[in-house]
Amino acid sequence: MKSANTPPGAKAPAHLMKQMTGLAFMQGMLDGTLPHAPIAAVLKMEVTHVEHGRVVFEGTPEASYYNPIGSVHGGYAATLLDSCMGCAVHTLLPAGRGYSTLEFKVNFVRPMTGQTGRVRAEGRVIHPGNRAATAEGHIYDSAGKLLAHGTTTCLVFPL
Repeated sequence: MKSANTPPGAKAPAHLMKQMTGLAFMQGMLDGTLPHAPIAAVLKMEVTHVEHGRVVFEGTPEASYYNPIGSVHGGYAATLLDSCMGCAVHTLLPAGRGYSTLEFKVNFVRPMTGQTGRVRAEGRVIHPGNRAATAEGHIYDSAGKLLAHGTTTCLVFPL
């Protein structure tokens, strides 16, 4: 995982969120000049691609994420999708604007286990509204099989 010269669990200074466009902010996370969100370290996920209206996260599910029935908890896929979809919305925001997830829906297509290997979560903006933006996301395994997909609505607001 690429990382800035910041301690574990650090987050980007609030003043940068106000001064940088969402695209520049996300590119800073990608190139390591800004720290990743603290949850990225917990779930061992990373931003691997950033462009206008699209963000990709990757991670490797592991047995420590299992639910009681022996597969990776759905919260792992939900977190990957929430992250890639919300960050895709973030790439379209001008400086001084932020977002928060209002709601999201996830469809689980195939289970993940500790043997699934690296997964890719791709988020893409559907509608870049001024007050509410929507996006979709898909999670694929290394063979390109769909594991989960979802949609989100994000509230857009001044910082």
